[in-house]
Amino acid sequence: MSETAAKAPGAPATSGDANRWKALVFIALAQLMVVLDATIVNIALPSAQTDLGISDGNRQWVVTAYALAFGGLLLFGGRIADLWGRKNAFVVGLIGFALASALGGAATSGAMMFGARALQGVFGALLAPAALSLLAVMFTDAKERAKAFGIYGAIAGGGGAVGFILGGVLTEYMDWRWTFFVNIPFAIVAALGAYFVIREPEGGRNRNPLDIPGVLLSTLGLVALVYAFTRAESDGWGDSVTVGMFVASAVLLIAFVVTEARVKAPLLPLRVITDRNRGGIYLSLGIAIIAMFGTFLFLTYYLQIVKGYTPIKTGFAFMPMIVGMMVGSTQIGTRLMTRLPARLLMGPGFLVAAVGMLLMTQLEIGSSYASTILPAMLLLGLGMGTAFMPAMSLATLGVEPRDAGVASAMVNTSQQVGGAIGTALLNTIAASATTSYIADHIGSATSKSQQQLVALEGQVHGYTNAIWFAVGMLVLAAVIVVTLVNAGRPDTTAVTGSGEGAEEELAIPVVAH
Repeated sequence: MSETAAKAPGAPATSGDANRWKALVFIALAQLMVVLDATIVNIALPSAQTDLGISDGNRQWVVTAYALAFGGLLLFGGRIADLWGRKNAFVVGLIGFALASALGGAATSGAMMFGARALQGVFGALLAPAALSLLAVMFTDAKERAKAFGIYGAIAGGGGAVGFILGGVLTEYMDWRWTFFVNIPFAIVAALGAYFVIREPEGGRNRNPLDIPGVLLSTLGLVALVYAFTRAESDGWGDSVTVGMFVASAVLLIAFVVTEARVKAPLLPLRVITDRNRGGIYLSLGIAIIAMFGTFLFLTYYLQIVKGYTPIKTGFAFMPMIVGMMVGSTQIGTRLMTRLPARLLMGPGFLVAAVGMLLMTQLEIGSSYASTILPAMLLLGLGMGTAFMPAMSLATLGVEPRDAGVASAMVNTSQQVGGAIGTALLNTIAASATTSYIADHIGSATSKSQQQLVALEGQVHGYTNAIWFAVGMLVLAAVIVVTLVNAGRPDTTAVTGSGEGAEEELAIPVVAH
């Protein structure tokens, strides 16, 4: 373990970390780019589809190609960061992401676009865990780390909503291609800054040979799982290919766990996920993301289709959520993380978010933005920001520096899988409820305008049914946190490692997402 990583809680940072706050700027910039890209492309998709002649059946691959590459390669990317060094992986990831973005912006066909999105996913899977693990090994003082991860958490949580605004502006006033080209200056600035500023602590690399069977099994298993949920959304849960993908993913991931328990240098050491605190964090974050993705998805549909908002107006309508996340992350989470156990921030945070979600179940066609959506978004953002911040910090609690990359990748993996589940599952619930509502009410509609009204009412009914499910997911996340996460205040607790064989006392304060 490096001297920096192992120093006592509360001790001043070493001189080797003198540039850590400058480094945070470039790490946060890279994270903002990745998070923005997740939503900014969705806004541009209709225009890109028309220009490139992509069929309705194939347009999902603009999103799916990225999701499969990113979700399938995250664990591999985290391990590469541990092997190469996080700084090297971070810079390579940024350069690759910029080149893939340039290719996407210059796309002249659907196939070229799909390839560019897949490449973005590949380099994103290298970039994301490297960024998180850099913070984990650079910020070792509990109070400083609380501030650093408060800032990082606000960006990770609120960046997606900013993407709606930026995507709307670029698409409406410039061209959809700029939703790709905008990544290039972000990546160049972040890469140059990282190269000259970041000084990674010595001794934190994992130089063991790559676990090739683990790489293949985890990549194929995660790709099959993400694709199964994606296909379930478009083709139904009973589709033979969907069912086959779920079965294949289960077999591959079980084989992966068995392999990791037996090999000498596993891709994902089981000690990383069997710790009750880390396991509780990964599980609760994945479940909470199911609810979050549903909210972004259905509120976007509601505001644009039902209320008739433009893309830009829709983006700005999400601003209260961003404000709430920033306050929850940088003010509540940062100030209380070194004073309270994480479960006393995360549990109430998820419940506050659930109350915000509960308000959204009251949506109707004529609902007022100011009286219903605004307070719901504020509560949702406040709760999620408060919960995400300690979750990111606790996710690599007690992990040795050599495992920091793969532990960070597990957070991204849980969020990616949660997002895939959320999109497919909540869409299915909404579509089923909408179909049922329209079938029950369309008979009483005698005119075309009445039929259109029933169709809109059916859509809103579907959204609220799915949002009820999302409320349950947030409550479940809170229960998991309170039940499993038992770490004390991060500035006072020595953590018992869960390595194989002997138990090792690690006097490491909470490190990050």
